[in-house]
Amino acid sequence: MSQYETGFIVSPHLAEDETTKLIQQMAEVVAQKNGRLVKQDVWGKRRLAYSIKRQNEGIYVFFTYEGGGEIPQELERRFKQVDTIIRYLTVKRDARDLVRRKKKVVAGAEGPAEGAGTAAAESREEK
Repeated sequence: MSQYETGFIVSPHLAEDETTKLIQQMAEVVAQKNGRLVKQDVWGKRRLAYSIKRQNEGIYVFFTYEGGGEIPQELERRFKQVDTIIRYLTVKRDARDLVRRKKKVVAGAEGPAEGAGTAAAESREEK
């Protein structure tokens, strides 16, 4: 079971309830294909770095999910069918990267306690 992250940009001209419905439909694809949606992140309306299909703004949405390779294929197939999705990108997350992040979190939790002690020791040495 691999972990993927898919980001897509929805047209800002779509009504808010239609946008919510579209995002929910795309999230249901993950469940239909026996995947698990880890995180759904909606950034809201943002200015695009450059004009895409004569639009300067878009609603940014990101899904992080676990499952087989058929999930991103189905999502991308549906993205192509819907005209209100301006752009999309799917990235397969590396398992080694996930392990590194967990180690950083554990090290980060221990780090400030040790760092405070060494800073106090250094200030004593300077005097």
